[in-house]
Amino acid sequence: MDAGTGVARGTVVSAEDLEAFLVREFPQAFGPGRPHSVVSVGYRTATVRLDASEEHLRPGGTVSGPALMMLADVTMYVALLGQIGLVPLAVTTNLSINFLRKPPPGAILADARLIKLGKRLAVGDVGLRAVSGEDLVAHCVATYSIPDR
Repeated sequence: MDAGTGVARGTVVSAEDLEAFLVREFPQAFGPGRPHSVVSVGYRTATVRLDASEEHLRPGGTVSGPALMMLADVTMYVALLGQIGLVPLAVTTNLSINFLRKPPPGAILADARLIKLGKRLAVGDVGLRAVSGEDLVAHCVATYSIPDR
């Protein structure tokens, strides 16, 4: 961590700056009273938290697939922007998710890692787990398109 900028080594945007960007650009998901928050951003990595509430649950009392997919997608976006800067038009071109076990109600953490970062495409994977455990509840592989700068 660079003490002067608050930016983790190997990144170009701090977790705090990413959080502020997401609050501004995606107020439906980030900000006071919203369920998502950026936990950390590192070299080609990011962790985002979903505080899953009643609206994120499906019958049977488990966090829904769409809520997990959104968390995986946004975590990949955060990892990417941590490396390339605040490029709002970087977009998902592919997302594949495997649901491994039913997550309990409550907080879910998503840990993203960029596997390839090219000029036009970035590929990464995301592991999702309940805060209360270490076993993955889902695993995602995603590709993002990076616009011309």
